[in-house]
Amino acid sequence: MNRAATAPGRRTSRPRQSLGGRIAGFFGELLITLGIVLMLYVAWELWWTNIDSAQAQQEVTNNLVENLGDVVIPETNDDDKDFGPAPVAKIGAGETFGIMYFPTWGADGTYHPVTNGVGDDVINSLGIGHYPNTQLPGEKGNFAVAAHRQTHGQVFWDIDKLHEGDKIYLQTKDGYYTYTWSKTEIVNPSDGEVLLPVPHQWGVEPTDSILTMTTCHPKYTTRQRMIAYSELTNWRPLDAGPPSAIRDLVAKATS
Repeated sequence: MNRAATAPGRRTSRPRQSLGGRIAGFFGELLITLGIVLMLYVAWELWWTNIDSAQAQQEVTNNLVENLGDVVIPETNDDDKDFGPAPVAKIGAGETFGIMYFPTWGADGTYHPVTNGVGDDVINSLGIGHYPNTQLPGEKGNFAVAAHRQTHGQVFWDIDKLHEGDKIYLQTKDGYYTYTWSKTEIVNPSDGEVLLPVPHQWGVEPTDSILTMTTCHPKYTTRQRMIAYSELTNWRPLDAGPPSAIRDLVAKATS
């Protein structure tokens, strides 16, 4: 051992780092910083956007409920009562006009507001957006809507779980529209034919009223689109109260 190098009061010299070592150290620290920033962004995208969207959705739902007035909740089951053909809903530009209920999604069902428009200002914050160039609820043709499957409220997270007999309900100032699921398909993002009055059929006059729900597929990607189709099978006026399957959800949404 070299005593001179370790004697009291002597300072050992630190080898000078080479230029290559300094560059490698700089890029190493840069990669660590970028990794932290990326993790924070992912956390914001997957967590905070859901919280932010949920708050915005609740606010517009509360405003809509005030405009709807008192909601009747029947004590008896009269789901089979015929109230005649469904009226065509009246919707203004950019208006939050309805609440869509999904009683088979989640543990106790879910509900989300529906707004006219599909821009980022709608589907990133307000839940479900209606394609303005498609038909209206109750109108012959295609009432088409869009929502995120993950992030920003992940409204259509369970869209792949729709099965035969499952129903989706829409509450507007005109009443309750009941849609029964018919089929689901996967298409490319460029396939705009799903929004035609009769999906995939140019120039065909519609004879039925359908609901088309569109979202990204697979989860956490935008490579494709999942499209779920449902047919309008019932309608009830607002003062008749909601169908029995969603009475608890309606009471929760309008309380």
